Order: sequence, then structure tokens, then C-alpha cells
Amino acid sequence: LVLAFGKYFKTLNQIRVENLSLHFIRNISHFGGQNFWFYAIALIPFSQLFAFEFSTPLFIVFLAPIFLGELLTKEKLIAAAIGFLGIVLVARPDLNTITWALIAAFLLPVCFAATAIATKLLTSKFSLTCILFWLVIMQTVFSLICAGYDFDIRIPTQTDLPFLLVVSVTGLTAHLCMTKAFSLAPVSVVMPIDFVRLPLISMVGYLFYNEVLTWYIILGSALVFVGNYINIKAEERAQINERVSRS
Repeated sequence: LVLAFGKYFKTLNQIRVENLSLHFIRNISHFGGQNFWFYAIALIPFSQLFAFEFSTPLFIVFLAPIFLGELLTKEKLIAAAIGFLGIVLVARPDLNTITWALIAAFLLPVCFAATAIATKLLTSKFSLTCILFWLVIMQTVFSLICAGYDFDIRIPTQTDLPFLLVVSVTGLTAHLCMTKAFSLAPVSVVMPIDFVRLPLISMVGYLFYNEVLTWYIILGSALVFVGNYINIKAEERAQINERVSRS
């Protein structure tokens, strides 16, 4: 798919063998977060898992000024605090019954935050085709190592193939959209937009998997939206002020 995409847009010549260490950090972080996600989704409710995942911007708000030089403002801190409160309301983790699934759910936003930072750094130097090419190559190697360490790789059945195709196409499309977004806007603005999945996945869990939709989830989702809105409006004002100062 990546090669077809590159050939269609005539960008195959943009694939470069440079800065592979940063590509490695991006892809090993995403591979780890992705597999923590797959492990946890089978064991904890959708809304709880996604609430943990959506704590990713909280890590990014503090990491972006260190690695990307983005400004840490009072508005972003307030937005992060409100979003965190919403996440706590939705997740409501029981500290007395910590499980491996909850540990995996906690670790995945750390991995995704590192992925986002590395992606932003890469988009300043490399094209989408180059970034996605190394994503496919490296994560294929990681997958083969994990699947074949015991020399027993299960071949997908015909029943599995349609689902694997959907996961592959939608996952690659999501990476394309995310990478393009990081090339156009600050990472601390892009990531909170992902919060919109939280109420949507809560409804999916309620309608198709009989997961209970509580007032905690509704109120928590509302707070997440508020935090997201504050963050985006703060960035809009900062960009307007920057344009005014330049003129």
C-alpha cells in the first residue's frame, strides 16, 4: 500500500536511509503502545481503555516544550488538567485490584506520546512516504520477531483475512492522516482532537458489547471535550498574536 501510494504520487524517490535511529524510536514506541492496546482491549471495557489512551496529550503537553520547543502556556496546563479530570471520571481505576491489563493500559499513552514527538521531529525532515515506508518495514520486522520467537507462527485463516484487511487499511490511513497533521500544526494541538473517539467508543461499547454507559462516562467525556476546546482556542489565539506581531 505504501509503495502504491508513493508510485501514484511519484514520491518513491523521497525514501531516504537517514536518521534511522529516530525512525526506530518512533516505530518501537508505537509497536509497544499498539500491543499494549491489543492486550488490554480484550480484558477491560472500551471506555476505560480509551480513557487511558487519551492521557497521551497530557504527556505531550510537557514533553513538547522539551523536545520540540513548543510553548507551555497556562491555557494548555488548564486544558490538560480538565482533560485529566475527565479521564479519571471515565476510567475510575481501582488501585486495590491492579491487573496486567491496567498496567498495559497505563503504559500505552507513554508509548504513544513518544511516537507523537518522534513523528513531529521526522515530519520536519522527511516526507510522508519516507516515514510510512520505514514504519511498515520496521514494524513488520518487530512483528515477525514477536510472532516467531517460538518458531510457531499462526497463518491467518480465510475468516481472519477480512478483519486483518480492515485493520491494516484503516491503521495505515490513520498513520497517514496523523503524520500529515503533525506536519501542519503543533503536536499539542493535534493530539487532543483524538479525544473525540472517547464518547464514540463508549457508545460502541454500549450498543454492541453491552458495556454500561454511566453518568461518569458522560460527564468525563464532556470534560475531555472542554479541555480539548480550551487547548485549540489557546493555540488559535497564539497564532493570531504571532501573525500580528510579525506584521
